[in-house]
Amino acid sequence: MIKLSAAARISLFVAACAVVVYLGALWNRFAMDDVYIVVFNPLIHTPSGIWRAFAHPYWPPEFAGKMYRPLVVMGFALDRLTATAMWFHFVNLLWHAGATVAVAALARRWAGETAALVAGLVFAIHPVHVEAVANVVGRAELMAACFSLLAVYAALERDSVGWTAAALSLGLLSKENAAVVPGLIASAWILGVRPPPPRRRLGAYVATWALVGAAYMIVRWAVLHPYSRTQALAPVFFGASPIAVRLTAVAALADAGRLLVFPLTLRADYSPDERTLVASLVDGRFLLGLAVLAVWAGLLWWVWRRGRRVETLGLTWIAVAYLPVANLLFPTGVLMAERTLYLPSVGLALALGAAATRWPRRRLAGLGALVIALSAVRTVTRVPIWKGDTSVTQSMLEDSPASYRGPARAGAAFQNARDPVRALDAYHHAVVIFDRDPSVFVGAADAAFTLGRPALADSLLARADQLCLRCGDYLRVQARAARFRGDTATAEWLLVRARAWDAR
Repeated sequence: MIKLSAAARISLFVAACAVVVYLGALWNRFAMDDVYIVVFNPLIHTPSGIWRAFAHPYWPPEFAGKMYRPLVVMGFALDRLTATAMWFHFVNLLWHAGATVAVAALARRWAGETAALVAGLVFAIHPVHVEAVANVVGRAELMAACFSLLAVYAALERDSVGWTAAALSLGLLSKENAAVVPGLIASAWILGVRPPPPRRRLGAYVATWALVGAAYMIVRWAVLHPYSRTQALAPVFFGASPIAVRLTAVAALADAGRLLVFPLTLRADYSPDERTLVASLVDGRFLLGLAVLAVWAGLLWWVWRRGRRVETLGLTWIAVAYLPVANLLFPTGVLMAERTLYLPSVGLALALGAAATRWPRRRLAGLGALVIALSAVRTVTRVPIWKGDTSVTQSMLEDSPASYRGPARAGAAFQNARDPVRALDAYHHAVVIFDRDPSVFVGAADAAFTLGRPALADSLLARADQLCLRCGDYLRVQARAARFRGDTATAEWLLVRARAWDAR
């Protein structure tokens, strides 16, 4: 009989928990961005996509050619050899289990076996992870987190410059937010979780990070340069001043804090008018976000003053990992998305794991087990939301009733079901809520042309043209949808106008 060590038993247990709560995802299909990045992506449908992924953007060129995540695309191309959605989701579960084991391993090295068990369980079943794990394209978050954790482990526990650089490279090729790895490692050194290396060794780390970063930026620029005019901005930021962007970003910290600590209410969408621009320092939403920031800072100061280094690192980790997507340094493509909290939540798990070693076990064990059980139930019941486009759209309409994206997605669903009358009505509803997203006008133009109303369709495209820098991409996306439903006439009409706009 094989006798496993305590570390191995903890790793197997938390990995099993990470898989069990997501077993329902195996019956999910492709939803939302999965359709464009997996289903409609010709690169993924051929074995050559496995190596050609490194010379192409993450989003296919006809869908604007944004981002550079070749390892994720390569993985999708490998998965596509099975031709089943279940396999895509199964691989996601494996990545999540791997990240969970890595979190538990770091917690065990820094705070012991109790910390490892608690941190691993918190990370395994946290409901905020559902979007990243249960939606296929969430794999970018899973892979970037796994490689980031490996890079941190290699630097702090193995003092390996080479393995740290390799893991950082793989993380960056999975998703851009792996760029926080040097900040996470430096935080651990500064806070004394692990002593910093000698000066010459530290110089080697910094030099390799700089080389990896420079090489990544050069390759990324070379691949994405042809698509540099593509607009990648959250709709809420359209036309907003830099100050309003930052005020809105601070207000969004209230959502981030709530989702990490009390994720009862989950949303697939945080678009206008579910979340709107903040333009005043006395806006209640800004003040609430500021209060969340103050609470975090107060906790950080409190644990630091008491010498609780791992808890301090955990709270610092949350901030460092969240900063690239917080819209504070620069505006991004989303104001808030639950998937972006996957790597930041590692800090919460580490902090809670370390804190649990000081709690009276008999008094709090039952309460902790109850919280874990309730979180697991919330995760299990949320997973089916990502079953397909229809379920996600219904979730948007129910969970984010003020958002324009629910009606807009309903319009697309009606159009795909060859019901252009209801599609046009749904798009009209979306425009009434928010009239600055060009894709909505393009979708409405598709429905209008299908109904035999070319004048209305042209006027809708004119509205779209006023809102974006490269509207031809929106038209090509809509043309692909039209062709997919068998409407070649509308697809050709859209492509003719796209070519005309590109030639201007």
